[in-house]
Amino acid sequence: MRWLGVTPWLAGLSLLAACSSGPGYYPAPQSTGALGTVRPAASAGVQSDGMPPAAPGGSRWVPVPWSDLPGFEGDALFEAWNAWLKSCERPGAVFAPLCPEVRRLSIGGEDAQRQWLLQRLQPYRVEPLGAGVPGLLTAYYEPEFEARRLPSAEFAVPLYQMPAGLSASGIWFTRQEIDSLPQAKEALKGREIAYLADPVQALVLQIQGSGRLRLKEPDGRQRLVRLAFAGHNGQAYKSIGRWLMDQGEVRDASWPGISAWMLQNPQRVQALLWQNPRVVFFKEEALNEFDSGFGPRGAQGVPLTPGRSIAVDPQSIPYGTPVWLSSEGPQVTLNKLVLAQDTGSAIRGAVRADYFAGWGAQAGELAGRMKQPLRMWVLWPKAGG
Repeated sequence: MRWLGVTPWLAGLSLLAACSSGPGYYPAPQSTGALGTVRPAASAGVQSDGMPPAAPGGSRWVPVPWSDLPGFEGDALFEAWNAWLKSCERPGAVFAPLCPEVRRLSIGGEDAQRQWLLQRLQPYRVEPLGAGVPGLLTAYYEPEFEARRLPSAEFAVPLYQMPAGLSASGIWFTRQEIDSLPQAKEALKGREIAYLADPVQALVLQIQGSGRLRLKEPDGRQRLVRLAFAGHNGQAYKSIGRWLMDQGEVRDASWPGISAWMLQNPQRVQALLWQNPRVVFFKEEALNEFDSGFGPRGAQGVPLTPGRSIAVDPQSIPYGTPVWLSSEGPQVTLNKLVLAQDTGSAIRGAVRADYFAGWGAQAGELAGRMKQPLRMWVLWPKAGG
């Protein structure tokens, strides 16, 4: 996600639920006893020739007719098909048999795609196990910043590879110690990937877990590269917005509120950043023209598609599941087909999703402000289909 000046990317820092997760591979949902074992009601459009699947342990799935899905007839399904094709690169046992048909339909029209969905899949409304738990939709994005391969007076904030010898479960120096202790600096010597102009930009990248750099090489060449999540220092993530609230420094912990505080307190910005001890390390990936049209790899292990990939709680919805998403709020109204392809440390609960908005300042503005009600339906293969 960026910092110190008042620019649109500051909106991204309100995203306290980062999706920095490594590749994953989802299993077919396992039976969890009584959950999801209620026979569908006999109503028009609802599958009644078999039992519904056993929902994962974190949610209840209720079969419904297709007519319950808001805006189903108006969605541009070809956009969602790009995300589905990506899921078919790492399919699980439930959806793998459908992938040959999904690939064939990628060159078909939307009418054929819509008819195939009606024939092959059954919608299930996702509900929480407990009463009174509202659905929530937030968003995340891939930040994009100017960077230099070598440090200078202007570009002096390093982004690091994983330190040698640090394991995935190891505990290492805190953010403050990395910035101030000679032994930490020595351990990271030679691990620098690139340099940013602003320490807040570095924190934004670490909160989001990945990002793009418009990188200038020493010979003057300009390159677009991606920094992908490689690991972190094992310290707990702590929200700087929450710290400001707890200290009585702000009443508004959104990015506009945080950025206003930074402008008023420039001498305290470094101390503020140190309130979050977690530091994320990266690995550099080349970005060709094709790959630049997709986001980083999510927890399913496939590249994310802007506007068509979501992060979910895998205890509620398995990775790779097509989901109908409906949300109306002050930022945007969404009624569309998306794919569950990622997760995040704060994405917990049955009706909970983080919407991948894309990259750059405009996506960051949407991601930083989106927090609105959500309804979700999983689309599951029909019995015997």
